[in-house]
Amino acid sequence: MFRRNSALAVLLCLLAWPAQAADRAFTDGAGRLEQVPERIARVFAAGSPAAITAYVLAPDDLLGWTAPLRDDEAAFLPRRYAELPVLGRLTGRANTANVETVLAARPDIILDLGDVDPVHVSLAERTQAQIGIPYLIFDGAFAKTPELLETLGALLGAQKQAAELADYARRTLAELARGMTRVPASRRPRVYYARGLDGLETALDGSINTEMLAYVGAVNVARSPERHNTATASPEQILAWDPDVVITMDEGFYHAVWTSPVWRGVRAVRDKRVYLLPRLPFGWFDSPPSVNRLIGVRYLAAQLYPDIFSGDLREATADFYRRFYHIDLTEAQLDRLLRPSP
Repeated sequence: MFRRNSALAVLLCLLAWPAQAADRAFTDGAGRLEQVPERIARVFAAGSPAAITAYVLAPDDLLGWTAPLRDDEAAFLPRRYAELPVLGRLTGRANTANVETVLAARPDIILDLGDVDPVHVSLAERTQAQIGIPYLIFDGAFAKTPELLETLGALLGAQKQAAELADYARRTLAELARGMTRVPASRRPRVYYARGLDGLETALDGSINTEMLAYVGAVNVARSPERHNTATASPEQILAWDPDVVITMDEGFYHAVWTSPVWRGVRAVRDKRVYLLPRLPFGWFDSPPSVNRLIGVRYLAAQLYPDIFSGDLREATADFYRRFYHIDLTEAQLDRLLRPSP
């Protein structure tokens, strides 16, 4: 996963590193007991889910983002955090960080969230053995969000913030579950998640990218017995699936879908049930699949069942951004999120 590194460069970084005692044990999501500093103040995020979660819990401890923020994304974060450096990522299809990057950042820990499977655990162990920094990995499943927040709060010394956000997450999931008891099976839609300008990239049923659909009683039409991540669908397959609802976070696709010869024969387009989910500063559905989905699931439920989930979305959005992203949104920003141009 890493480029070949200069032994001399690594040695020099290590020699320049301030000594810090690792004086407490902490068990990560894979059951690995690791020694970490009593006070963690420098967190290197292995991927975007970890970066967002570290930011919401302890923003001053996050060393940097995994990818550059666009101007419209940065506008939805406090300036001092939007201007954090870009350090790249250690996980994903195109990892962009390497050993020298990690060492130069001088982190107390490396934090990774997502699937806790043999592949990711092996990466964590190899990286930790190579550079001598605790690499902790945790399950990023949506259902485990409250427990994850509490666990990371204990790790990062942010217990008060974590308790408040975990309580928010539990209330959100409980409210959603109560509302769904009022939705009959006949109203639960078959959904296609469109990604990219042409909408032909999607995320398959069973992937972490689409697990929110189950919470709103929806069935992902994109299924495969062989894979559980992303895939590319053909126009013929889209027509065969003929979903009741299409959701997307791509504004270009949303504006083009109504007149596209590929899509105009699809039931969701004919019935005007294509929904654009907000994506600033982070996607409300995935991109990445992290705590940002807590506001996304509220929004999606309100689009699918407006008579049942009829709360004030502006108020809920402002409250979420204040709690999680440490920013008070303006009325113009709320309009930008919740009122897409036709």
